[in-house]
Amino acid sequence: MLQLLRSKIWRQFSLVATAVIIGVPLLVICWSVLQLATAQDFSTLSHLWQTVVPEYIRHSLWLLIGVAFGVTTLGVGTAWLTTACRFPGQRLLSWALLLPLAMPAYITAYTYTGMLDFAGPVQSALRDWFGWSYGDYWFPQIRSLGGAIAVLSLVLFPYVYLITRATFLQQSATTLEAGRSLGLNPWQCFWRLAIPLARPAIVTGATLALMETLADYGTVQYFGVTTFTTGIFRTWYGLGDLQGALQLAAMLLVAVILLIFIERWSRSQARYDQRSNRPAPPFELRGGKALLASIACWLPLVFGFILPALQLASWSIERSEVWLQASFWQLTFNSFWLAFLAALLVVVLALWLAYGRRQIPTRLVRTSVAFAGLGYAIPGLVIAVGLIMVLTSVDHGIIALSKAWFGYNPGLLLSGTVFALLFAYAVRFLSVSLQTIQAGLVEIRPSMDEAARIQGYTPFQVLRKIHLPLLRPSVFTALILVGVDVLKELPATLVLRPFDFNTLAVRAYEMAGDERLADAGPPALMMVLVGLIPVILLSRAMLKSQQSALKEQDFVPVTA
Repeated sequence: MLQLLRSKIWRQFSLVATAVIIGVPLLVICWSVLQLATAQDFSTLSHLWQTVVPEYIRHSLWLLIGVAFGVTTLGVGTAWLTTACRFPGQRLLSWALLLPLAMPAYITAYTYTGMLDFAGPVQSALRDWFGWSYGDYWFPQIRSLGGAIAVLSLVLFPYVYLITRATFLQQSATTLEAGRSLGLNPWQCFWRLAIPLARPAIVTGATLALMETLADYGTVQYFGVTTFTTGIFRTWYGLGDLQGALQLAAMLLVAVILLIFIERWSRSQARYDQRSNRPAPPFELRGGKALLASIACWLPLVFGFILPALQLASWSIERSEVWLQASFWQLTFNSFWLAFLAALLVVVLALWLAYGRRQIPTRLVRTSVAFAGLGYAIPGLVIAVGLIMVLTSVDHGIIALSKAWFGYNPGLLLSGTVFALLFAYAVRFLSVSLQTIQAGLVEIRPSMDEAARIQGYTPFQVLRKIHLPLLRPSVFTALILVGVDVLKELPATLVLRPFDFNTLAVRAYEMAGDERLADAGPPALMMVLVGLIPVILLSRAMLKSQQSALKEQDFVPVTA
């Protein structure tokens, strides 16, 4: 009994310790700012407030407001049309509207800059057609705050679409049928009934999109929009002021925590969100209404995925010799090797924490696991700032000890190495894997664990012989999702990568920064093609869910 108690205490301690280690970058940022506040050293903060912070706040707020409006309008509108209405192309669009998720925002920014800049094909064609010269016409500037809002909205609206559509599918048929019996048309049912019932889901999807907006670096930097992420990078790398970067990171962290709080509050108000196993019969749109619905759904897909993908394909064909270069395939190998290692590490950590939470569901363990999963809501640049503080301190300690004991300077062993990148990826993407595996564990009944323990299996044997075979689909999905996220991650990779170590994301960023947009095409296209994998898996899951709902009830379409 004593041995069992010791084993349980040790496992609980190790779970909490793992969660704390993963949360070290965030704790360091909070601790550094607290130290500055205790020392009453506000000189750097005062200088930042007097010079750049008001501009960062203003641009970030306008960006958040614009993206919130864009993703909500596009996501909710398309979710309602593909769920509650029937029109030509509706089945195809119901899953194809997820494709913009495969397109990193900064890649979309590069493609639209190439298409819409003064030397791009659009303005060149206008000048040829109408005989215009420079200064004879006005054309919207893509490299602007408005351009950043448009690009981020087109890429991030599937977050709102996915969550809101799931809610629309589950809404009570009785409520919508009551509205129809009172003579409400599809628009009135949407505005008066569906929107109020789906409000928590809409807020959740919009909050996810806004957290991605706050975390974005490549798009806003390329478009010249000064936000907190560009400010952190500029303060740290441009001015060499790590304390200033820490303080800006802390401000950004406060904004992210506020968004998380809003999302949690919205879910706490979901009591009135009625759900039913019987979906409502769809509206059958015909004529002009069907055409308008089809156009409204195709436009976000065309501008969010099809046009950027075609532009990337065009650049890749134009630079077809790149695909034959050994350096390009070395980049591809670096990216895939790093993504594979990170995915494997993150999934192992997620299995350890999720299974430990199942075995020891104490409040301390549950809180620790929840804390470890906060990283996905934190921008990669903030994680990198906190992590570099920890690793450089450890490196300096190792160097001092090595000099004192052996008279030898081993150099930097942790910071500026692949270890630092893997650590950052584990902090950033653990939540993705953790949620996927926890969802799989929920499907395994606790009675199976109890039966195995009665037969003398240890907890590790239960995991290896029972849970892992049953969790194979969840583990595979988590590996793919984390791997693709790592492949597209830019800010943390830029800051923490080893010297002379590049990835596809970094190469695309460097080429675009040098205005060599065509050279950015092949690495960007490779990332997009890989990014399609989780989107296809997600689309298949959605299709199966919809087909199962259709089997439960034979729909009787309502003509609009």
